[in-house]
Amino acid sequence: MKRLAPLLAILCAVTATSAHAETWAASWTGSAQGPYPIGNPTAQPELKFAFPTPDSGANDQSFRLIVKPDAWGSQTRIRLSNAFGKTPVTFDDAFVGLQESGAAVLAGTNQPLTFKNQKSVTVAPGESVVSDPVALPFVKASDDPLLKGRKLAVSFHVAGQSGPMTWHAKALTTSYVSPPGGGSKGAGEAEGAFPFSTTSWYFLDEVDMLVGDGSKVIVAFGDSITDGTATTINGDDRWPDVLSRRLHAANANRFVVVNQGIGGNEVIGPADYAAKPINGGPSALSRLDRDITSLPGVATVIWMEGINDFGAEDATAEAVFAGYEKGVAALRQKLPGVKIYIATLTSALHSTPTHGRPVVEENRKKLNAMFRSTKIFDGLVDFDTATYDASTGEIKPEFQPNSSVGGPGDKLHPNRAGYAAMANAIDLGMITK
Repeated sequence: MKRLAPLLAILCAVTATSAHAETWAASWTGSAQGPYPIGNPTAQPELKFAFPTPDSGANDQSFRLIVKPDAWGSQTRIRLSNAFGKTPVTFDDAFVGLQESGAAVLAGTNQPLTFKNQKSVTVAPGESVVSDPVALPFVKASDDPLLKGRKLAVSFHVAGQSGPMTWHAKALTTSYVSPPGGGSKGAGEAEGAFPFSTTSWYFLDEVDMLVGDGSKVIVAFGDSITDGTATTINGDDRWPDVLSRRLHAANANRFVVVNQGIGGNEVIGPADYAAKPINGGPSALSRLDRDITSLPGVATVIWMEGINDFGAEDATAEAVFAGYEKGVAALRQKLPGVKIYIATLTSALHSTPTHGRPVVEENRKKLNAMFRSTKIFDGLVDFDTATYDASTGEIKPEFQPNSSVGGPGDKLHPNRAGYAAMANAIDLGMITK
């Protein structure tokens, strides 16, 4: 027994260390989609006072961007992107804190960020930068129920003039900006320095958290129906949000859901986004590395898009499916063991002049049939069946009224109830196996 005692002590120490092991995981994302103002924002205020000209972008002003991490950790770090800029951008005085309300940060939670131990960093056009980790003293435990649903305020100052700003247009979340020439204001916790509001995110495209090493990241990847068009502002009611709440209720923090949808995005188009940026951003195939494989902790992808390829580009179902085959192969090469689930496309019949045409509906049904019969995915999520009204060929009437800005809806984007129905149609056992 005396000989066994040291061995037992070592085993206990190893077990304790393993039980508390942590790893980095993406906890919030907002895909960098293009240069402001090219995009499809929802309920956007007039921004000419905050950003007088798109070419000038931000000018000696501060941003306080509000995001909702899907998991909290003892430490965090952020990624700032100049992916679509034309000139170097200098960021300094970056902070992360717990949002109190509006642009106000809860007193005592605002923590300074550094970049390679410096307060300032310059990011070249086409590049991005990840901050150093910073501790979050207000996170006592990752499963603290008082942190559920709480949001992080990420503040930073753009020194000088940024030029064209990399952004994510459809945040469906209110963030805040100081006036041009206002200087560095991120250290302050009060709201007064941030008079302008916006429903978009700028420069920031990722927040990571140090979480338990058993946590797995699920990336929701797609177009406006993943981005959340027509659901509530500040309500976090997109289908990935509802899926997240279901997963956390059933599995605590074992799974983390991040949203990489872009309104108007296409699988295979446009052919050359850099030459002529469009509202939908670069193709899904061209953003796989930045928006999926570069993220820490990715284990699963749920991919839904193609309706814009049919509506905006007149692509065929065969061409879009070939794009999926190419994308799946690329993901499996970069992320061995990744699980990839395909989601059927919902109806757009009788919607916009481009997307509501019978030929688009024919291609949609053909692509869905190909999804159902192929073996290249790990499973299928049937959003079509969850939302389809067989009597009209449209999405169900109760899913049509717009939850963002009111009105009857566009017969293309589901509302809050429609997104809930989509998320509730996902077999949790399938995606968590």
